[in-house]
Amino acid sequence: MSAPEKSSSGKSTYAIDAENAAEMARLMGQDRLLTKTMGGLLPPEADPSTMQTVLDIASGPGGWVLDIASAYPHISATGVDISHLMVAYAQSQAQVRGVDNAYFKVMNVLEPLGFAENTYDLVNVRFISAFMPVTAWPTLVQECMRILRPGGILRLTDFELPLSNSPAFEKLMGLATRSFQLSKLSFSPEGRNAGITFMLGRFLRDARFADIQHRAYVVEFSQGTENHMAMYQDWMIASKLVQPYMVKLGLAMQEELELLYQQMLAEMTEDDFCAVWYFMSAWGQKPKE
Repeated sequence: MSAPEKSSSGKSTYAIDAENAAEMARLMGQDRLLTKTMGGLLPPEADPSTMQTVLDIASGPGGWVLDIASAYPHISATGVDISHLMVAYAQSQAQVRGVDNAYFKVMNVLEPLGFAENTYDLVNVRFISAFMPVTAWPTLVQECMRILRPGGILRLTDFELPLSNSPAFEKLMGLATRSFQLSKLSFSPEGRNAGITFMLGRFLRDARFADIQHRAYVVEFSQGTENHMAMYQDWMIASKLVQPYMVKLGLAMQEELELLYQQMLAEMTEDDFCAVWYFMSAWGQKPKE
């Protein structure tokens, strides 16, 4: 999940406060896992030798931008995020690593993007559904079309919530999907899931992108698997930080959430714990003419 944005009214649309060191650490670990699972930094057909500029929307602590800038010194890589903490950290990391082609700006992506037309060869948008109202998606995708150069690529990557055999984990995921619905972040008619992956291709088609493609990914984080500890740490942090938001929505009392949280952590360490996490990318090109 990327850092939170604010609506035009200035109200945050995200359940977790990104000006929080624990959330920043969580996003750093998540970023590494996503890039590894996706098999690299770029869409399969993207040719980095033809790229001069790339943009990461809601870049959080800047992992993707820093990796792109390090791997391809000829590319100017920019990340934007509403969190001052995240942007300051990313800027400091660019300096520490000596990466002088990585740039970061504070920007609210629920407002018009502060870039000129035909600026970028690739716009990367990863895991923003946790703060994107359903009504905001078309505008953002159109903004991405505007700032892309002809032939440029927009890649949207987003997730559904995990599935597991842990009763406590499943109950917490049920509360999470309900919070998505109440916050108008879900396209699921009955709030049974996060309800975003099946919409990614539609967003691109409606904005008149061409050569649209999809790729699905799955992370197994059952006990004993390679990804178990990384996902355990991710959900240990996220499930704790989201508790005040769930209480605010009236989904549960704090005591109930804390009990479920402790039960979830215990069940995730049991030998028979099984779980998978699904996410998907959809990408397309801005027409050349």
